[in-house]
Amino acid sequence: MSQNKNNRFLPLWLALCVVIGVIIGTFYANHFSGNRLNIINSGSSRLSNLLHIIDDQYVDSVNIDELVEKALPEILAELDPHSVYISAKDVQMATEDLKGSFSGVGIEFTIRKDTIHVQNIIKDGPADKAGILAGDKIVSIDNKPFVGDIVTDEEAKHRLKGPKGSKVKIGVKRFGEKNIKYFVLTRNDIAMKSISATYMLNDSTGYIKIKNFGERTYAEMLSSLQQLTLQGADNLVIDLRDNTGGYLESAVQMAEEFLKKDQLIVYTQGRKSPRKEYRSRGKGSYQQIPLVVLINESSASASEIFAGAMQDNDRGTIIGRRSFGKGLVQQQIQFPDGSMIRLTIARYYSPSGRCIQKPFKPGSIADYEQDILTRYQHGEFFSQDSIKHTGPAYHTNNGRLVYGGGGITPDIFVPEDTSAVTSYYKEAAISGLILQYAFKYTDDNRQTLNKYTEMQTLSEYLRGRNLVNDFVNYAEKNGLRRRNNLIDKSHMLLENYINSRIIYNMLDEQAWTQYLNRNDKMIKSAEEVFSKREAFPKAPVKRATTNNRKPSNKA
Repeated sequence: MSQNKNNRFLPLWLALCVVIGVIIGTFYANHFSGNRLNIINSGSSRLSNLLHIIDDQYVDSVNIDELVEKALPEILAELDPHSVYISAKDVQMATEDLKGSFSGVGIEFTIRKDTIHVQNIIKDGPADKAGILAGDKIVSIDNKPFVGDIVTDEEAKHRLKGPKGSKVKIGVKRFGEKNIKYFVLTRNDIAMKSISATYMLNDSTGYIKIKNFGERTYAEMLSSLQQLTLQGADNLVIDLRDNTGGYLESAVQMAEEFLKKDQLIVYTQGRKSPRKEYRSRGKGSYQQIPLVVLINESSASASEIFAGAMQDNDRGTIIGRRSFGKGLVQQQIQFPDGSMIRLTIARYYSPSGRCIQKPFKPGSIADYEQDILTRYQHGEFFSQDSIKHTGPAYHTNNGRLVYGGGGITPDIFVPEDTSAVTSYYKEAAISGLILQYAFKYTDDNRQTLNKYTEMQTLSEYLRGRNLVNDFVNYAEKNGLRRRNNLIDKSHMLLENYINSRIIYNMLDEQAWTQYLNRNDKMIKSAEEVFSKREAFPKAPVKRATTNNRKPSNKA
């Protein structure tokens, strides 16, 4: 009898235990997890259920992995413009620029007429040691023809890159030789420098061009600074134009080299990320050198951190145009399949308290991406008065006024010069015809051009060749109508663009940068700042507050 009674109440006891368990679980979830359990139940469970239903009941067979791959970027895009999903196959490419090296054969190439053309050889790399030359055409890889429609940038990188120590056989067609030459290359680590130019602008001013902030940027900068010091540099220009950023740590290390002890460089803060400050340790060797930093509308992220630290600490003069305004901190989270997300967890703030990030509406990526074009249309590239500050005012250490609301506004504004830009020039540049012509000219005249090993002598030779007329004929044969009045107006721009690309093809990125900097207005402005000894910003002059006006007469 007792046994039957216990059996009768057993289901009631089990139900009661389940209810108590749910109540306790819900309490702890709410108390310790910010109601995260409810979010999971109401959000991700629905998503998981949807995928299960599609897989189980949809009219046609569906690749669920592919569906998820397409859905993840769309979900992250609803958060902010910089939270992104990176597929497993793209992770290596997305990170190697900042890593400072990759494993490959050591060439720079371009694809022209469905064939790989070797543009430059990386010194001491596998291709250099094997005897491959700039101008060679790669026509086969691993005994298989590699020409025609299959030749794309992505496919070429896929076949030429590979694990360190692995081998690849390439067939090369060389100018003036009938037979194909074959080379077996052993892939090796290829350094990717983030500093593309280090040279003296004049007898006293050094110049460093930094393309991005990678793992090796700080070490490269120390080497560049040492090189310039030995050449007598008393002033320094750091060019961050078109530098889209990179690692925060590299920007902090760089800033430390120029700041005194315990100066704030940047701080980060987010909903789940408490304020974290980065301060200088005062061990830098260049705390007193007069400094100018160049920025433009494409300077972003780590570039803005460095420029903001120099500006807010009154350490250097910022010259150029308002920077991009990318001030969101991403954390990399990897999935088991090798893919990963970069999720925004905090914002960057400059030492004065300015938020570097420009305003955005969640989910409105198109508007965000159009911001630079909008600035251009509003005249911001041409007039400092057109810059619209949407954030509050802040002050640097010595009391100078700076503004929040996105980006770093320079101390000295230099407008973009479009006086010689015509529709002909824009079409020639955007269509890629200038690049194609420059490479064709380089390829056809490589033996002659090899005689010139310095930027100055090569540019003088090219200036005497009247290449603009030759280009116009080439462009006309390739569909760009000749318009003489517009060509005359843009003649100097066309010549500079054509010559600069030939110099890049024949020499290197530093020679290319030197050529472009010859008449650069921001460079000229920096040299003027140094000549006036105004690189260290001064505190604003306070106006007298006493009232010495005579009382007005009344009639």
